[in-house]
Amino acid sequence: MKLLLDANILTRLCHPAHEENRPLSQWLEKVLGLSGPGVSVCIPEIVDYEVRRGLLHVALRSGRSLTKSLLRLDLLNDSLEYIPLNTQTMRRAAGLWAEARHSGQPTAPEEALDGDVILAAQALEVAGLVVTENTRHLSRFAPAYRWQESASQDLKGAGPLRHAPPAVVKSAAPFANLPRVSPASTE
Repeated sequence: MKLLLDANILTRLCHPAHEENRPLSQWLEKVLGLSGPGVSVCIPEIVDYEVRRGLLHVALRSGRSLTKSLLRLDLLNDSLEYIPLNTQTMRRAAGLWAEARHSGQPTAPEEALDGDVILAAQALEVAGLVVTENTRHLSRFAPAYRWQESASQDLKGAGPLRHAPPAVVKSAAPFANLPRVSPASTE
């Protein structure tokens, strides 16, 4: 089982000294200690991007090129599994985005790059679960749980974490088998 961290979780893990973030840091230590060979905590590339851009912006505003939080992010990337983006994931995310718009339930403004659907697509691609503080948007597309809920689960057993919640948007399946069109044929 792969537990994919959402940006709100990863951001807090980059600030472990803050009192309000200590329980989350302890949760990560517990999960890493309990997890067997079939369980891994993952940083999806879209989440690294969202967190890194914010931390870099803060660093530049403070006149520094690097901060402890950026160093912590790099350490987390080195010690957890990193899930890179690929074409298949981005196409799946595009399908999720289109279905959400079509059903009248977008998760971001139309002109925005929707990180939630990209994260959901990454989770679906690896049959993973998103660990977040915002299940409202993500659970429509992929299994998503609050870290407090997942902390109480037996990661080695077949508890509720292994089951996907019902999704409003089913999948990107309607878009999966569309014929590919070459650039020359669209002119």
